[in-house]
Amino acid sequence: MSAAPAAGFGPAMQDALFRKLLWRLVPFLFCSYVVSSLDRVNVGVASLTMAKDIGLGSAALGLGFGIFSAGYVCCEIPSNLAMHRFGARIWIARIMITWGLVSMGTFLVTNAYNFYAARFILGVAEAGFVPGIVYYLTLWFPAVWRAKAMVAFLVAIPISVVIGSPISGALLGMEGIWGLHGWQWLFIIEGSPAIILGVMCLFVLTDRPGQAAWLTGAERDWLQGVLARESEAMERRQSFTVAQVLTNGRVITLCAINFCYIVGNQGIGIWIPQLVKGFGLTNLQVGFVTAIPFLCGSIGMILWGRHSDRMQERTWHVAGAGLVAAAGLAASAAFASASLSLVALTIGVTGIFCFFGTFWAIPPSFLTGRAAAAGIAMIISVGNCGGLVGPFIVGWTRELTGSFTLGFVAMSGFFVVASLLIVALHFVARIHEVSLPVDQAAID
Repeated sequence: MSAAPAAGFGPAMQDALFRKLLWRLVPFLFCSYVVSSLDRVNVGVASLTMAKDIGLGSAALGLGFGIFSAGYVCCEIPSNLAMHRFGARIWIARIMITWGLVSMGTFLVTNAYNFYAARFILGVAEAGFVPGIVYYLTLWFPAVWRAKAMVAFLVAIPISVVIGSPISGALLGMEGIWGLHGWQWLFIIEGSPAIILGVMCLFVLTDRPGQAAWLTGAERDWLQGVLARESEAMERRQSFTVAQVLTNGRVITLCAINFCYIVGNQGIGIWIPQLVKGFGLTNLQVGFVTAIPFLCGSIGMILWGRHSDRMQERTWHVAGAGLVAAAGLAASAAFASASLSLVALTIGVTGIFCFFGTFWAIPPSFLTGRAAAAGIAMIISVGNCGGLVGPFIVGWTRELTGSFTLGFVAMSGFFVVASLLIVALHFVARIHEVSLPVDQAAID
C-alpha cells in the first residue's frame, strides 16, 4: 500500500513540490526531446542541398520524410510496454543511444534507397520515446499538474526548430570540409548529442517517486498518496486491460484525432524550409526565417496550456487550436506575398502547437498503469501513420502543380476534421457520463 498523504501538506508546499519536480525532471527530458525532434526534422534543412546530391525529386523526398513514421509505428507499442517492464531510466537511455547512432549514420546515404532505409531505421530506433515520456510524466505529476508538465516538455518540439534551423542552415556551409558535403556534417554533428544524453539518462532519471532520494520523506509520502488515490479513483470508475484499451472507442477516436494532427503537422513542418527557400533566401537565411513560426508556436503553446489548466478544460482548447491551425495554413497558401504568407503560416503553426500541448492531457485522464502505456503508445502509433501520409501528399502535389498551395490546403482540412472529432468525443463522453477533463477530486 502507498503511504497516506502527509498531514499538513498545504497549497504552498504542493506548489513548492510541483516546482521541484518540474526543475528536477523536465529540463533533462526537454533537452532530450529537443535533440529527438531535431534529429527527425533536420532532414528538411538538409534536403536543400542533399536532394540534388543524391537525386531526389519532391515526391521521393516526401516519401523519405514520411517513411520514418513506418519504422516508428512498427515498434511503438512493444517499445512502450518494454519501458513499463524495465523502467524509464534504462529504456529511454537505450532509445536515445540507438537513434543517435542511426542519425549520425545518415551521412552515408548515396541514393534514394539508402535514404529510405536510413529514415525507416531511425523510426525503429526512436520508437517509444515520446509515448514513453508521456507515460513517465504520469508517474510523477498528478492530473491537475499534468498539462503544465506536458507543455513544458512538448514545447521542446518548436524550440528544437527555433534552435536547430539556424544551426542546420549554418552547417550546410561546411561543404567540402574533409571531403564531405554540408548536409553530411549536419547529420554527424546533430546526431551526437543523443548518444551523450542517452548515457547521462542512466544517472539523471529516477523511475518512480518512491525511489527519489532527492525528495524529502514528507514529499514522497504525499506525492505517492495522491497518485495512488488518483489511480484508484480512475480504476473504480473504469478499469481497462491492455486488450480492452486497444479496442476502446475513446482510444480509437483519439487515435483518429492524432492521425489527422500528425498528417497536418508533418505535412507542413518538414516542408517549411523548402517553402521559405522559395522566397529567394540563402540557406543560412532560410534557417533563421524558418525559426520564426516555431518561436511563436512555443510561446503560444505555453500560454494555451496554462489557460487550459486554469480553466480545467481540454476539449474546446484542443478544437479551437485546431481551427486556428486550419485557418492559418489555408491563408498561407492563398497569399501571393511572401510576408503575408509567413504571417499566416506563423498563425497556423502556433495553432498546431497549442493543439498538441492540450491534446496530450486527455488520454491520462482515463487510462492508468499498463493500460496507459499501451493506450498512449497506440494513440501515438496510429497518429504516426500520418507522418507517412502528410509529407508525401505535399511533395506529390508540389511535383504535380509546381507549388505548395494545394498541399497546404489539404493539410488544413485534416485539422478541421481533428477539431470536429474532439468535439464529437466530448459530447459522446457527456452522454455516457464519462469525464474527459482532469479529475480535481483526486488531489483534493
